[in-house]
Amino acid sequence: MDSFSTLIRTASHEQHVEAETSTFMSDLLGGRLGVDAYARYTEQLWFVYEALESGVRELASDPVAGPFIRPELFRLAALERDLTHLRGPDWRSTLTALPATEAYAARVAECARTWSAGYIAHHYTRYLGDLSGGQIIRGKAEKTWGFERKGDGVRFYVFEGIPNPAAFKRGYRELLDAVPVDDLEKQRIVAECKRAFTLNTDLFRTLGKEFPLSA
Repeated sequence: MDSFSTLIRTASHEQHVEAETSTFMSDLLGGRLGVDAYARYTEQLWFVYEALESGVRELASDPVAGPFIRPELFRLAALERDLTHLRGPDWRSTLTALPATEAYAARVAECARTWSAGYIAHHYTRYLGDLSGGQIIRGKAEKTWGFERKGDGVRFYVFEGIPNPAAFKRGYRELLDAVPVDDLEKQRIVAECKRAFTLNTDLFRTLGKEFPLSA
């Protein structure tokens, strides 16, 4: 029988691919969009990670979510540094969430508050994605817009506290496999993973409308 981490990965594969191959992401990574589109995307991420990380103190002692709360994953401080670089020191004064971002952040916050097993689904889709595909985004951003390697503008993608991402991801999957819930709850976590990818795809779709490539 497949392990739970394998089950999550295979069950959400379709949604994962859909999110990764969205028009907005393809255009961004293809260097067809300006740095403003990248900055706008980074702003949207701030709302999602604010929802992911603002309730961690309460979740740290939760039997289900607690083991996943790892400070070396936290991204909010890095995001704020990137936004200062991209938008200037007053970035908060112009920060706005797109409707798709509001829906995404609200769902993450709701899980953090009321359903710790569901919170894991969002934690997994975001942080493991950042450690994997996020590294491709970093490389492309450095090349396309001339950010300093692993410097301001791409710090969100730099995990200084994780020297060996492959080993960290292995350990993370072991945590998933050991998550203390029954099979029914595992099915619900898988469904929430799919939902997380769908919310992410909705965000990309909205960004794609805001930054259409001129025909």
